[in-house]
Amino acid sequence: MAAPPRPESIALLDKLVAALSAKGIVTEAQIAARQAITDKASPEIGARMVARAWTDPDYFDLLLRDGHAAAEEMGATMAGAPPLGVLVNTPTRHHLVVCTLCSCYPRALLGYPPHWYKSFAYRSRAVREPRAVLAEWGTSIPDSVEIRVVDSTADFRWMVLPLRPAGTEGWDAPRLAGLVTRDALVGVALPKAA
Repeated sequence: MAAPPRPESIALLDKLVAALSAKGIVTEAQIAARQAITDKASPEIGARMVARAWTDPDYFDLLLRDGHAAAEEMGATMAGAPPLGVLVNTPTRHHLVVCTLCSCYPRALLGYPPHWYKSFAYRSRAVREPRAVLAEWGTSIPDSVEIRVVDSTADFRWMVLPLRPAGTEGWDAPRLAGLVTRDALVGVALPKAA
């Protein structure tokens, strides 16, 4: 029995990989290794970064100064990724990340973007009416807090460093990391002490 025909896009990808390999630019093993790194990425990496920043002032400074170095220090591979900026939420400012063009997202730290992040409705409404979008998510931001929408692009990725929830004083970093969700890392949710 013959194998089913391969989709044209897969055949084209195979040809591209073969050409890159023949020119010594990249090997199939390097591509497979990078794919494994991408598949391993999850919001837990970003959550651990946030928890460490909440408990380690030196790491907090590194995170703001050089997001790539801070991610690498936590074991995330950032080779080939665009620069990473970290947006610090404060009692008077809340950040919301959106990619107005498509779905630019710090995948090495948060895994694959959720379907809603890529949707036209989220991308357009988050810019026009961020407070209403957040309210629909169940995230109530007081009127006294400015909401700043930041556009993630192909040239620069963003991650939110949310406010540490009240009542978590004395908690260690692993326990704090359990409060930080993917949604909090892009600003559509707030971490809450259980």
